[in-house]
Amino acid sequence: MKNKANRLDAIKIIISSQEIGNQEELLRELAGEGFDLTQATLSRDLKQLKVAKAASMNGNYVYVLPNNTMYKRMVTNHTAVEMLQQNGFVSIQFSGNMAVIKTRPGYASSLAYDIDMKELYEIIGTIAGDDTILLIMREGVSPEDLKDALAVIIPNIGL
Repeated sequence: MKNKANRLDAIKIIISSQEIGNQEELLRELAGEGFDLTQATLSRDLKQLKVAKAASMNGNYVYVLPNNTMYKRMVTNHTAVEMLQQNGFVSIQFSGNMAVIKTRPGYASSLAYDIDMKELYEIIGTIAGDDTILLIMREGVSPEDLKDALAVIIPNIGL
């Protein structure tokens, strides 16, 4: 049995990577990823995630995540399980003693939480939005040092 946090993450991934128009379609996609749940549970999950419906480019109404009404669709197809293993990480850039991590929509706060809980010496603190994390690096820490430290949490950071 897969836990609720993974199920919620899978819902976010599926909604941000496909045009899903109703709960039946979403239940089928979740079943394909190994999640067995009822329509009532899915309905509660959608409410918790504050998922809404918005018109897509072709005029169909599809599910969208909050703060993402002009939703971005990923162009590469990965399964939800593959993306769950990557913590939503997209990229990292550096400027002085700051780093900016880009994530898939909805993943920044959970990834920042994981980073904060590790209490890495290299990081003074984090600030997270929906798809962006600002990291303040300790003085003297190089970008490579930070990437090495973060590799424990984000295995694909060096790719």
